Amino acid sequence: MTDAMIETALVAFATFFATVGPLDVAIIFATLTTGDRGRARLSIALKGVLIAGVILLAFALFGEAALGLFGVSMPALRIAGGILLLLIAIDMVFARASGGASTTAEENAEAADRADISVFPLATPLIAGPGAIGAVVLLMGDAGGDPAASAMVVAALAAVLALTFALMLLAGGVRRVLGKTGVHVIARVFGVILAALAVQFVLDGLGQSGLFATAAG
Repeated sequence: MTDAMIETALVAFATFFATVGPLDVAIIFATLTTGDRGRARLSIALKGVLIAGVILLAFALFGEAALGLFGVSMPALRIAGGILLLLIAIDMVFARASGGASTTAEENAEAADRADISVFPLATPLIAGPGAIGAVVLLMGDAGGDPAASAMVVAALAAVLALTFALMLLAGGVRRVLGKTGVHVIARVFGVILAALAVQFVLDGLGQSGLFATAAG
């Protein structure tokens, strides 16, 4: 495995960890499934992760092509995706709830009345939310069609989904051990990393747009 592949995998993992938020998902999952037995919780968690995985994989494979049908260029995607991720990162650093990486209060209230939360709000928007969808399209676009780089992005996504599933099964323990403060500390660390990655995406998009070359000319 080359250094470039390792870097791609690490960037993808950090980005997906920040945008999916496995710890936040686990704590919300524990709250929404308080009255469910172990087998039911396992079924809900597995179904939610699988549905989210299908959604994110579909965007990974076809997201860039779909945007191309609307005339959206790769530089524009990098700039827009970078801004979206930067907004999510700011919310993470300041420990604010964000509709880009979690559910809103209204969505939580609606989910409380549902017998099966695996599709909504677990699969989407908790796991496969706007931030994660934007990230997977952006990262696959950065892979440039290279099979090895694309495989690293998909592998990083699978790793974060597997971690999310494991943490949901251990949700009660996670909530007791880390508490809100612990979750916020980890979120802030990854928020800073995500902010730096987001700014880099924007800079790359601006550099590839030809805007500065046109202005200089």
